[in-house]
Amino acid sequence: MSLFPEKKSISKAEINQFTIQAFEGDILCCSTPDAAEEAAQELLKENLLGFDTETRPTFRKGEHYPPALLQLAGESCVVLFQIQQCTLTPSLIEILSRADILKTGVALGRDIDELKQVTPFQAAGFIELADLAKEAGIKNLGLRALAALFFEFRISKKEQVSNWAKLELSDSQKQYAATDAWLGRKLYKAFKEKGLIDPSALS
Repeated sequence: MSLFPEKKSISKAEINQFTIQAFEGDILCCSTPDAAEEAAQELLKENLLGFDTETRPTFRKGEHYPPALLQLAGESCVVLFQIQQCTLTPSLIEILSRADILKTGVALGRDIDELKQVTPFQAAGFIELADLAKEAGIKNLGLRALAALFFEFRISKKEQVSNWAKLELSDSQKQYAATDAWLGRKLYKAFKEKGLIDPSALS
């Protein structure tokens, strides 16, 4: 079921009426360069990846941390790269730089800029779902609202401000991070199925 296109905006109260759903598939967490490179080489075989990053939250003015986690969701698995430990390996850089591998998510600009500060690369193949939603006349452009409009469920945000730089992520953190990337891929496919993507815009 989907509230879109009949409904193009949704309130927080309406979202909160839906049941919570999360990604329930396989999650692979990479914390070494070798593990990250091996996983990235598998992801190079995909043509559509959900994309997101997580950064340790800041609570003081002027405080800043580099991104701690890069999440890429493929067809059968979500891979979490603990980039402060595993680094952005050559195959990861290739994924982020290839125009023929689409990376989809919400609010990508800052994520991409922060990843470039870790290791410079030429970003290509990124699709901003908020732009697609705006073009379709949708008023709510965040991931949580889009999930509610398209799939009639809500996602938990309770781990959003947890410490993503920990050496060992909790199961709850892993599921939260995987869910955001999984939704990026799932939403892109939903936009495509509803004919809301202009192929010329992807060239």
